[in-house]
Amino acid sequence: MWLSNLLIATVRLLVGATPRWIGCEPADTQRIYFANHSSHIDTIALWSALPPELRSHTRPVAAADYWGTGKLKRYVVLQGLNAVLIDRNRAAPGANPLDPLFEALERGDSLIIFPEGTRQCQPLPGPFKAGLFHLAERYPAVELIPVYLENLHRSMPKGTALPVPILCSVRFGAPLPRIAGEDKQTFLNRARDAVIGAAQ
Repeated sequence: MWLSNLLIATVRLLVGATPRWIGCEPADTQRIYFANHSSHIDTIALWSALPPELRSHTRPVAAADYWGTGKLKRYVVLQGLNAVLIDRNRAAPGANPLDPLFEALERGDSLIIFPEGTRQCQPLPGPFKAGLFHLAERYPAVELIPVYLENLHRSMPKGTALPVPILCSVRFGAPLPRIAGEDKQTFLNRARDAVIGAAQ
């Protein structure tokens, strides 16, 4: 708990991470929050913007090949954020990197994901990878909430070691509706557009 509180206090001091509920309200509903990704602060900023009662069962998704290496990083992401680690490299033959996310959703947790898969050096998101589509297909009752992280690409862009103090906001958009029979690429384009829409 102390580490979680320290992370939240630090990110709020540095960047504010003020929540803006523009398309929905905080609700004790199982959700997948999906957002643009431009900074190492993204995960903590979005997670800290949630009310404490939602934060307690909302788990960020983190790459094991980065956050799982080194005792300090692993301790921070697992003990401080209660993150779900995924293996983007599919080291085990036949392994599905989404299996840990399936397990978390089966337990009733909400998730925070970044569908671009890696950080982008730009304010708007790049193309989304397929993971969000597969989660949406498998768990149709889970709400999909687009989130736009404003200004974080300026605070700690890719390649920098320390954040620049700058006011940032976390903008929660309207739930993304399901469309029966929608193909993967159309869904991913629509999801990306929803994040861009939350930026307006």
